[in-house]
Amino acid sequence: MSQIRHESVAPTTTRFLGGGETIERHRHDDHQLIYVSSGVLAITTEHGSWIASNDRAVWIPAHTWHEHRFYGRSRFHTVGFPAHGRAPLLDAERPTVVAVDPLVRELLIALTSTPLTSTPLTDTALTDTTLTDTTRTGTALTGTETRHIEAVLRDRLRRVTAEPVALPAARDRRLADACRLVEEELHQPCTLAQLAARVHTSERTLSRLYRDEFGLTFPQWRTRVRIFTAMAMLAEGATVTDTAHACGWATTSAFVQTFAQTAGITPGTYRAGMDGPRQRT
Repeated sequence: MSQIRHESVAPTTTRFLGGGETIERHRHDDHQLIYVSSGVLAITTEHGSWIASNDRAVWIPAHTWHEHRFYGRSRFHTVGFPAHGRAPLLDAERPTVVAVDPLVRELLIALTSTPLTSTPLTDTALTDTTLTDTTRTGTALTGTETRHIEAVLRDRLRRVTAEPVALPAARDRRLADACRLVEEELHQPCTLAQLAARVHTSERTLSRLYRDEFGLTFPQWRTRVRIFTAMAMLAEGATVTDTAHACGWATTSAFVQTFAQTAGITPGTYRAGMDGPRQRT
């Protein structure tokens, strides 16, 4: 298991990362809201994996370890919030994916792209006349401006949610082995019976494990894996047809239909929107 780096402060900042770059496993004593305004971000935690692009942000509660992988050139925004004192931005004990509409997008960019301190938005920081950061340039937000932005963000995030493209973490070894095999050989679909034989259990037992641990049937979970992988591939510039075949769909049209039902947009629109905001249909 990877070592978990401890960083007490969750920074408020913007970073630019290339496709394939990673951030190692770490945790903060603060809550953190994570967003990519371009590119795609895969986040792994002890609770499972999530994928987010520029229409979703991920709330990471304090003390939750997380690691990241970026697909496509990514503009990565993080906002730290103290775990004690005021009520948290979101009342969630586990990582949560939230929808990002145009207003939320601009609020997040404003909070992270102007010269804020690298510390979370504490009550003390927010009473300062200005918040400065020598590592960035631009017009500093005043404490009052920052409080107003955070208040609007808090209000908006109570009103917008999104069904995440999430892959829960398996606890049972047989289920974990089955999931790993599917993910490694996604282009070669196999039946549940074939998969069960490879992990030395019965089809009935494996089916029950998927339902009990994930709340999903095997086909439902496999579709999530396919969509998860497809989003990453499209962000890296793969064509819709190549992505469909690599992720195990029999036809491109079947992929397009399933992707649109899950993500709310077609894969072609998703691929074209990597560098700017998208409107969900």
